[in-house]
Amino acid sequence: MRGLLSALRGLTAPGHRPAARKALIAGSRCGFCGTPAYSKTQPRFGLLFDIDGVLVRGKKPIPAARKSFRKLVDSQGRFVVPVVFVTNAGNCLRQTKADQLTDILGVPITQDQVIMSHSPLRMFKKFHEKCVLVSGQGPVLEIAETLGFKNVVSIDMLRETFPLMDMVDHNRRPKLPFSPVRNLPTIEAVILFGEPIRWETNLQLIIDVLLTNGDLNSPHSSQTPHLPLLACNMDLMWMAEAQSPRFGHGTFLVCLENIYQKITGQELKYEALMGKPSELTYHYAEYLIRSQALQRQWGLPITSLYAIGDNLMTDVYGANLYSRQLEEGVARKNSKAVAKMAAATGAPAALPQEEEGVWESELALPSVTSCKSVLVCTGVYDPKSRRRVTETVFHGHRDFRFEAALVDPHHLVQDVGEAVDLIFEQEKFVPQ
Repeated sequence: MRGLLSALRGLTAPGHRPAARKALIAGSRCGFCGTPAYSKTQPRFGLLFDIDGVLVRGKKPIPAARKSFRKLVDSQGRFVVPVVFVTNAGNCLRQTKADQLTDILGVPITQDQVIMSHSPLRMFKKFHEKCVLVSGQGPVLEIAETLGFKNVVSIDMLRETFPLMDMVDHNRRPKLPFSPVRNLPTIEAVILFGEPIRWETNLQLIIDVLLTNGDLNSPHSSQTPHLPLLACNMDLMWMAEAQSPRFGHGTFLVCLENIYQKITGQELKYEALMGKPSELTYHYAEYLIRSQALQRQWGLPITSLYAIGDNLMTDVYGANLYSRQLEEGVARKNSKAVAKMAAATGAPAALPQEEEGVWESELALPSVTSCKSVLVCTGVYDPKSRRRVTETVFHGHRDFRFEAALVDPHHLVQDVGEAVDLIFEQEKFVPQ
């Protein structure tokens, strides 16, 4: 699983390998009695922050955000607890999002503290050399390249090459005769970063690619299985400046799934689903939290995570699902998780003997034993509609089944300020 390990290491620079961690712990002892001499203010918990609806609404900061983050840093601007921002947004680079957060919160944020919905694609090395079609908005080609993809085609490139394929908008229909701008290779996989701008164009061309096995010079066929499809961000709705939630990428996926099934009679299948509430995203988050603790040379392990979000179907569901896995020991034993990720990413299921310790330290054996969900009322969640969350009104993705316990938050607070205060109280944590 060398490729998979390299991708994980690329997410951040932990600064300490397992051996260094042992040396650190061994060295942190009282000179008189030999017992561990840890600071009473060392955190044993990490914080996972959603962004939209928790820290901002559109481009407008939520009032409590900046004030609450002043409690999370010391006089030198260093975080007193490990913090990771876990967003389902996928329309920009991690560094761009980190810069935005720095401006919004007034504290320095690095890209190693940010997980975008597409970040786990770094692990999917078996697709990095293939020709992939990407859908979304923002610098999609640059995003794909930073994730490791070498041969990328955008929807715009596809439309320019095959202009007769996009016929919904009469004003954009090509004037005959026309000459293709470029020759494109056969597409081998489709990656959906997030909601695109022109849904009709993206829906049409993605369906065309799936039904022609990546060769748009060919007519449609009902070939199964279709090309690999990887999707990031399953949010049905998200909260911006408007009074009510707006369509998210999950709504786009609902359209794509139903169009494909209506045309073919078959169910659309995903090679992988990423972003909250996917377990893969929380594995990444836990790894980054642990890496920050090691960089700060905090000897005691981080044992708890608190996931602060505004969406029952992604933030609460995902945190509760991950916490259940931790409690049941699935994530700790990790045989299922390793097999699942190995199958998805194309990495070998067996670990080289010399890398087993590194792998177990970084991902397979998380130090945390719980992940508590904290729901705020400044975004998607509306306290008045709480009772309408049922199996028949489930805004989660089609491939995640409804369970009442998974949409029940551990804590309900008004805003991110109350969330931070509550967590400090729960952990009896007093930063110095």
